[in-house]
Amino acid sequence: MVVTLDARREPLERITEAARRVASAGGVIIFPTDTVYGIGCDPTREPAIARIYAVKGRPAHKPLSLHLATVAELLEYTEGNQRARQAAKALLPGSLTIIVRRPPFVSPRVTAGGETLGLRVPDDALCRAILEASGPLAATSANLSGEPPYTGGEQGSEPPLDADLIVEAGPTRRGVASTVIDLSGEEPVLVREGSLPRREVEAVIGPLRTP
Repeated sequence: MVVTLDARREPLERITEAARRVASAGGVIIFPTDTVYGIGCDPTREPAIARIYAVKGRPAHKPLSLHLATVAELLEYTEGNQRARQAAKALLPGSLTIIVRRPPFVSPRVTAGGETLGLRVPDDALCRAILEASGPLAATSANLSGEPPYTGGEQGSEPPLDADLIVEAGPTRRGVASTVIDLSGEEPVLVREGSLPRREVEAVIGPLRTP
């Protein structure tokens, strides 16, 4: 049974407890971020990961990213990558995804078998409260593959995907997907310019190559 909680009416404690319970049971959560709504699960629960791919129609070669509650938590995934640590400390929480080498303790199912991993700390207090309760979530945008991201911006609209818990909070603040930078190699690469301007990233870590 799907449980929908509206953060504009429900106590925060009820939402975070529901997120903790669903994630620990291997369920799937749709949640707001600073950019677009995400759909995620405990990254150690492979059946839940497979379910996200199935309900979204996501191609098997496309990875998920890890959404984390704090910058300190994210830094645990960036050991030895000084550029990634510099970017995280300066630009997060924020609408930025940082790609690093996948640590061995992260399942390759999260990264679609790839050797790199995207990391996010969203600039949204509700989202981070959910992540603090649930633990890290392996997530992607909560829309059918190839369709526009769900931002909660239309009156009466609902996420188009199946989940065990849906947390509604109205329109996201940015309404545009995160900027993505790949810092897994020697040269920093701009994968996608989203809601965080390229110039703000380059002001911290220097020029970004465009593939």
